[in-house]
Amino acid sequence: MIIQDEDQLTAAVLAETERAGDPRVREIVRALVRHLHDFAREVRLTEKEFDASLDIVTRLGRLTTPSHNEVRLMAGSLGLSTLVSLMNNGTEDSPTSANLLGPFWRQGSPRMDNGESIVRSPTEGPPLFFTGRIVDTEGNAVAGAEVDVWHASPAGLYENQDPEQAEWNLRGKFFSDAEGVFAFRSIKPSGYPIPTDGPVGDLLAALKRHPFRPAHLHALIYKPGYKTIASQLYSHDDPILETDAQFGVVQRLIGTYERHENEPAPDPDVTEPWYSLEFTFVVEPGEAWLPTPPVSAQRSH
Repeated sequence: MIIQDEDQLTAAVLAETERAGDPRVREIVRALVRHLHDFAREVRLTEKEFDASLDIVTRLGRLTTPSHNEVRLMAGSLGLSTLVSLMNNGTEDSPTSANLLGPFWRQGSPRMDNGESIVRSPTEGPPLFFTGRIVDTEGNAVAGAEVDVWHASPAGLYENQDPEQAEWNLRGKFFSDAEGVFAFRSIKPSGYPIPTDGPVGDLLAALKRHPFRPAHLHALIYKPGYKTIASQLYSHDDPILETDAQFGVVQRLIGTYERHENEPAPDPDVTEPWYSLEFTFVVEPGEAWLPTPPVSAQRSH
């Protein structure tokens, strides 16, 4: 079709979607075209701004490596990741524990027995003993669920970002028992700044937003017959719960750490104050599938 004007251009692009064999693909592409064209018209996007926008997309791709995912980081910074999670999991009356996958999950964490430590190299921080329970929306225990757990070190770095940490440090894979329970030992996580040396950092600076995330633990829960969920469990005492740079904090995923002094810890080698944390994760019936891992390797020196 020979293009005549703005409106006829959009109609021409939409007409080309009619040959798509998959109705869902056609629906998504048509909506994408409409919204993209309407966006450009609404802000009267200039050629210089369009050029800069294409450069941002290019940089997002170039900065996404086996040890860093700038694209997923941007999706979180725009609130899109949380929006998709809220739209696709549970209901207002029957919520689940689904939350952000985040940009730091690695597939293939070592399988571990309940109660074992995921600390694999010297990592400063108060000891943490975590006990989780997985139930369905009716409160019934979900046994045999595969639970991938991971979190950042108190220095604010995941092991894929930090070649000084042992590979798979603060990561592990557990399985819920007959009561739906899994448990592990670690160190109490801290909040941290997300990477700001790319387009995400430029966006935050332009909007005068800080780059910090509140302290949290990750869990990816998988079992056939149940919808796979990624979850993040946030610390009740973190000062930036309400200003998370990734818009991930929801009320039902705030956990309470209990500090213990002058009490014997579950492991006798612990003599300093330690923390415990218990939390019940809720899953719902649905499709079990694993997301594309945002990262796949540890950063080299």
